[in-house]
Amino acid sequence: MPKADAELIEIYKQLHANPELSFKEAKSAALMASELENLGFEVTTGIGQDWVVDKAMKDVGEVKDGVGGHGVVGVLRNGDGPTVMIRADMDALPVPDQTGFPFASEVVSTTWTGVESPVMHACGHDIHMTSWIGTARALAARKDEWSGTLVMIAQPAEEIGLGAQAMLADGLYSRFPQPDYNLALHVSASAPAGTIVYTKGYAMANVDSVDITVKGVGGHGAYPHTTRDPVLVASHIVVALQSLVSRNTNPQDSAVVTVGSFKAGAKHNIISDEATLLLTVRSYDDSTRQMLLDGIERIAKAQADAFGAPEPIIKVEQDYTPSLFNNADLADKAMTAVADAIGSDNVKEVQPVMGGEDFSQFGRTEENIPGLLFWVGAVSPDKYQASQDSSLPLPSLHSPFFAPDYDPTIATGVEAMTAAALELFDES
Repeated sequence: MPKADAELIEIYKQLHANPELSFKEAKSAALMASELENLGFEVTTGIGQDWVVDKAMKDVGEVKDGVGGHGVVGVLRNGDGPTVMIRADMDALPVPDQTGFPFASEVVSTTWTGVESPVMHACGHDIHMTSWIGTARALAARKDEWSGTLVMIAQPAEEIGLGAQAMLADGLYSRFPQPDYNLALHVSASAPAGTIVYTKGYAMANVDSVDITVKGVGGHGAYPHTTRDPVLVASHIVVALQSLVSRNTNPQDSAVVTVGSFKAGAKHNIISDEATLLLTVRSYDDSTRQMLLDGIERIAKAQADAFGAPEPIIKVEQDYTPSLFNNADLADKAMTAVADAIGSDNVKEVQPVMGGEDFSQFGRTEENIPGLLFWVGAVSPDKYQASQDSSLPLPSLHSPFFAPDYDPTIATGVEAMTAAALELFDES
């Protein structure tokens, strides 16, 4: 198994023990900026500040302590050639750390909206940042092997799908060299350490959140005929929504409509006057996304009308995460180089997933810059093999038990990203 530089391991432990929530990544950003400055990059901090302040005032009504635009951009100019942007995300999750690591997080913090919670890097962004630092160090040390412009960005607030928007709104593509290629990596909780997996084309999903407030007429549970029961109406909505995937979605496309929360009432013998459904909606294709959102509204209103109930209130969260599309030519070029670096047996093409990633935003601008996000296996090979031989599932991303096999994972991430970047610069 590959081993990472000892200094990188210490950085990883520091980052894991000191996680920061979305839009509160001040210390992580300072570390990333310092690393780039030491390597000779032109560094700009505070990217996204105005956008974040405006967003906080609009959504929360105030800017909580420590909340800000903590984006970092570093530029290393090395002659003529392509411009390659490499991104790492910095934020952690409101999850208690149950990894058992001796350097496990004991941090308790408050989200940008004011909710107190334990904090953990349960999605591997500590691995991402460490690999990003290792890649910056490697490419700076090997400047004689490439020509072009390297743009390293440290992005806040990926977990809430807003950080990329904040950086783009602050002139990422106009204030700094516009990339020819965008690269990022993400840990995989289902692939063994020492390996790289990737997808061409659609790789991750559109992620929409929908709230449905089902209205009714409340009353005594013994006299249901005098009411319009929102629980009954909402139940029919839940069942009918399944037809969107089974009967309205092209079988060649992919879609998910999940009701994650159903809340109503407070007592056994009272029919409430309201029920609330919280949905997550996933798709790849934008037309499929619109079909699902239109269908949710149509079904909810029609079911309420069928029961003579008031029209429900349907709210689609505007800040959705768009689907991630990996450019096929870029994937072929980069993954060929990665396979040469770490061995072709350690690189595998896999199926797309229905998770979301706001790295997608960087390819959704009018510049239409090709991008690639690949995954770095983070599971101990022994644990991975044991999971294949039993029914015991591996801890997923966002689990308090997600404890990556960090040494070989970091080493593989650095080697793979460095190889991919060098290959893209080589076209000069």
